[in-house]
Amino acid sequence: MNYDIAIIGGGPAGYTAAERAAEGGLKTVLFEKNAIGGVCLNEGCIPTKTLLYSAKILDSFKTSSKYGILPEGTPSFDMDKIIGRKNRTVKKLTSGVKMRLTSSGITIVEGTAVLNGETDGMIRIECGNDLFTVKNILLCTGSETVIPPIEGLSDVEYWTSREALDSKELPKELAIIGGGVIGIEFASFFTSMGVKVKVIEMMPEILGAMDKEASAMLRSEYAKKGVEFHLNTKVIEVTPKEVIVEKDGKTDAIPADRILVSVGRRAITKDLGLESLSIETDRRGVRVNEYMQTSHPHVYAAGDITGFSQLAHTAYREGEVAVNHILGHEDRMDYRAIPAVVYTNPEVAGVGKTEEELKANGEYYNLVKIPMTYSGRFVAENETGNGLCKLLTNVNGRIIGCHLLGNPASEIIVIAGIAVEHGYTVDEFKKTVFPHPTVGEAIHESLYL
Repeated sequence: MNYDIAIIGGGPAGYTAAERAAEGGLKTVLFEKNAIGGVCLNEGCIPTKTLLYSAKILDSFKTSSKYGILPEGTPSFDMDKIIGRKNRTVKKLTSGVKMRLTSSGITIVEGTAVLNGETDGMIRIECGNDLFTVKNILLCTGSETVIPPIEGLSDVEYWTSREALDSKELPKELAIIGGGVIGIEFASFFTSMGVKVKVIEMMPEILGAMDKEASAMLRSEYAKKGVEFHLNTKVIEVTPKEVIVEKDGKTDAIPADRILVSVGRRAITKDLGLESLSIETDRRGVRVNEYMQTSHPHVYAAGDITGFSQLAHTAYREGEVAVNHILGHEDRMDYRAIPAVVYTNPEVAGVGKTEEELKANGEYYNLVKIPMTYSGRFVAENETGNGLCKLLTNVNGRIIGCHLLGNPASEIIVIAGIAVEHGYTVDEFKKTVFPHPTVGEAIHESLYL
């Protein structure tokens, strides 16, 4: 069983790369030990967004009187149907991906693949009792939830994102340990479902490396909805009924009948056989260059295993870059314009540099900041907030960053991403004609200030 390329992992990086490799004429085998689609399609991006859309519809009913719509009775929901729809959506998309792979002539092998050295320029892979030899490898094994060493955690039935996505029973009080993107999206969903949510975060602000002003504004929006935020707070112990925390040297107990652990994810590198090919790793994951090439010239890595971006759309692009390099096409990975999105209600999105990053590096920048209400479309569709549009430029007037709060930030951030990717100046970007009325016009308006 000889192949031109073997891809280990069938998530976004893996299945995208497999399709591109097959299109390029490479004989391709894809190994997946769990389910095609990886965490993104099965336990991450797609199922969470499906639940969040149900929550958004419920939120719309709750505020519909502001738009002149007066539904009869109190809005209600059916968790069985919400979870059922989520499962159908996941099945539909994963089945579609698998069909595309098989129709492209890609061999799919279900099982755990392990690297086992090389002979005469061919790399050996073991999977069960079978041995495969390949010219090139692309590692796309993804990441797993980090479980912190908190006292008492092993004695309670805590949730990770996997359990939270499948539960048809809602807790009364949910403590979310970790205020990153995943934690805040779950806070958004469960708050809409009527759960009392408490978010516990060690850092001074939620959402990690995203724009701090937009993050603080989102936090304020959800505080108004009843979410409790405990910032600069460390969890030291959990029990079945409460979370014991420490802040400023003082301890406190936060009541909760369910705990969701969401402190981050780490690259899956264990038991892959990396040592058989002397593949270098660091604290984040497998080390790669701009071609996604590891320390072994015929072994590549893409997606969460590199520990760099941990976003599905980054993984897509990294997989393409790796395959293009194998095919001899000039291509390099560029991380300057990777959008980041929080699919709450309202949404937060950003691309390029943040103010915090620029200040830390001592880089000059110019900031233009306006409310999203500069867009007539935004005013027409939003009665519950003003939103935010921030545009950052460098000393040459080139657009280097953009950060948004307000719906639909996830859909319009790509406008700014194109400008960052291609290094447009403000004057160059002004010449782009934006359709009217659209929310994206807020970005265009910021160019004139």
